[in-house]
Amino acid sequence: MKNTLRAATLAAVTVGAIVLSGCTGTPASSGPVTLEYWTWAPNMQEVADVWNADNPDIQVKVVEAAGADDMMPKLLASTRAGEGPDLAQAEFQKLPNLVVSDVATDITEYTKDFTGDFTDATWNLATVGDAVYGVPQDTGPMIFVYRADLFDELGLDVPTTWDEYATLAAKVKQVAPKSFLGGYPDDASTFAAYSQPLGSQWWSTDGDSWSVGIDGPESQRVAEFWQPLVEDGLVDTTHFFTPEWNTAMNDGTLLSWTAGIWAPGVMESVAPDTAGKWKAAAMPSWDGETQVGLMGGSSVIVTKTSEHPAEAAKFLQWMNGSEEGSAALVEKAGLFPASIAGQNGLEGQPVPSLVSEQTDFWTFAAGVAQDTAPITWGPNVQVAFDAWGDAVKKATANKTSYLDALTTAQDAVVADLEKTGFTVK
Repeated sequence: MKNTLRAATLAAVTVGAIVLSGCTGTPASSGPVTLEYWTWAPNMQEVADVWNADNPDIQVKVVEAAGADDMMPKLLASTRAGEGPDLAQAEFQKLPNLVVSDVATDITEYTKDFTGDFTDATWNLATVGDAVYGVPQDTGPMIFVYRADLFDELGLDVPTTWDEYATLAAKVKQVAPKSFLGGYPDDASTFAAYSQPLGSQWWSTDGDSWSVGIDGPESQRVAEFWQPLVEDGLVDTTHFFTPEWNTAMNDGTLLSWTAGIWAPGVMESVAPDTAGKWKAAAMPSWDGETQVGLMGGSSVIVTKTSEHPAEAAKFLQWMNGSEEGSAALVEKAGLFPASIAGQNGLEGQPVPSLVSEQTDFWTFAAGVAQDTAPITWGPNVQVAFDAWGDAVKKATANKTSYLDALTTAQDAVVADLEKTGFTVK
């Protein structure tokens, strides 16, 4: 997924301060209220209208205020002006920044009754310290998407381990020299997701301080796996969603892609000529683990400027947690729901055209989503993403170590946290 621009300077607070900045217990309003909801997801007013029809006292007005890239700076500016919305969509990795920037409010007291609507790993993504600052909306457990027709034609088996993936990448170059099995992760969100099933934690909290583990042994293992594949020319080095990558996905140059569960839907516009020729499989494992990493996904926060946090949380429980609301997210907005009820209700939904021959796609997807690796995002994710992306591109060009690129990202994140005023262990 596309990296996002880093928002304004983070507030100089510690995790302890985040926990202490809890909500004030604002009572529910006595009369009808209208909640303004900022989002980039398509057709969300249609989702809200399902709620509005049955809830005349809590009406929701949707504003497509900004894309995922621009939502944070717009929220920061509106909060400073005291004119922010009641609700806002926020990518999981950006939520800690919105907390320390004093945009998101603590909604722990309003969400106690529906934490069970989500898996523990999913709910953790909307939690900072011991407080809840959002409700998960959509998620992106990783899957292996591949050209089933070309795999059959070339006599290829779907890899179940990363060792098999490396062997298969070499075989592809032998049987189809102009093609590649896949591409390497110069994108930090992909790289981080590869390391998460191994237990990698790029950020973690310890009391009132942050710990940073970007260059930990799990990430080192991932880096040491990919570098020889790149140097031997066995994987493609074209960044995804570029025109060149789009062409390669459409013409058979690229035979697979490891990405979030949203991939088949996104690919409908990238590779329309290949509809029905792809299938999805479980991600290769490192050591037989069943957990998968997360690539993408978002929550919805209640903002500090909202005068109706109780009503906002009630709407979020319906939209993101209930069977009816989750179904509306799928049918009208095309999102892969984060809730257990939403995932269990996918079976009757139309299968994305790219995997139209895989009639059990949604059953497969729901199974994958039930076992995702627990992760914690830090307050300066974009620093890490930018530092890793720049460093690994230079390492590839100069044939230097990817391990050094990890160290560069680690040092950049620690320095930024300390400069901003965080305590770092």
